[in-house]
Amino acid sequence: MMKTARMMLTCHWSARRLQRYLDADPAAHLDPSEVRRLEAHLAVCARCRAAEDEFRQIDGALARWTVRTMPDATSVEHARKFVDRLTRGDMS
Repeated sequence: MMKTARMMLTCHWSARRLQRYLDADPAAHLDPSEVRRLEAHLAVCARCRAAEDEFRQIDGALARWTVRTMPDATSVEHARKFVDRLTRGDMS
């Protein structure tokens, strides 16, 4: 099923804000209307929810690493490919 142009634009808008939303970084905060818009979109868009889930998994994996632990090549490659897909807008 083809997404409407509006949904595609909302996906693009959401992808550009998702990491800031998850990080809750005060230096790059989202205003309350952006948070509401993003959360509303995540509630109806499986692709963007999948991106959110993947970001959370990556964040969790990074949190478990100690300073002396080097990431394995497979994890690094997985993260690189995910970021490449996200920046291209290809989250299928």
